[in-house]
Amino acid sequence: MTNVKFEEIDRSQAESAAVELTVNRWLDWTARATVVIVFITLVVIGIAGIPRLLPLDGIHKLLIIAARIANVLFLSLVAATTITRLAPIQKSKGIEPRISALLGTFLCTLLALLPKAELDPVWSVVSTTLILVGSSLSFVVLRWLGKSFSIFAEARRLVTEGPYRIVRHPLYLCEGLALIGITLQVLSPLAVLMAIAIVMVQCRRMINEEAILQAAFPEYRVYAANTSFLIPKIGQFLQDRTSK
Repeated sequence: MTNVKFEEIDRSQAESAAVELTVNRWLDWTARATVVIVFITLVVIGIAGIPRLLPLDGIHKLLIIAARIANVLFLSLVAATTITRLAPIQKSKGIEPRISALLGTFLCTLLALLPKAELDPVWSVVSTTLILVGSSLSFVVLRWLGKSFSIFAEARRLVTEGPYRIVRHPLYLCEGLALIGITLQVLSPLAVLMAIAIVMVQCRRMINEEAILQAAFPEYRVYAANTSFLIPKIGQFLQDRTSK
């Protein structure tokens, strides 16, 4: 994840990947409505599955329900934030960024639908805990991102504080934790291949988003030069915190 390709995006490449917008409000709200409908549907499905997990007869069952609730809250926040988000300043050009965004968003849902693997109790707890932690942290990061949130590679408002002071793509990092947990629960050769495909697509999404942000916000280059791409530099972060 520290590849130079991720760390620096040539300005001309960034500018060629973006297009300034005259926002079509009808199309914008149609897109918002579509996202809201899809994610509210996922919320309803998630809530409907909770009663089947009752009664609580152990710590693992409690973790499963907590993970399900955390995921429902995250999906609900995606829907709510889509309604309130700012209009885009710039969008990526071409079909590839849109396909990558859609695949990255929904492939994980398909992964979770695979048959459950037979795990021993320890690995069951580990996988569920990863999903719980990943979903909970994703909720926190998305709450911080707020009106700048977008599924597609679009520039709305530059966010560099909070979790974005630690890494440039904290939401993908948190979702990655949940992805590991989901993959463990459905562990199989197909699941591993799907997980690898998801990681590759998400990496492509991050590159697309960086190109747009760099084109829309000149100050993004300075921010990127001083902030890790995806893996936190804990020592540097603690040093920055203690120096204040």
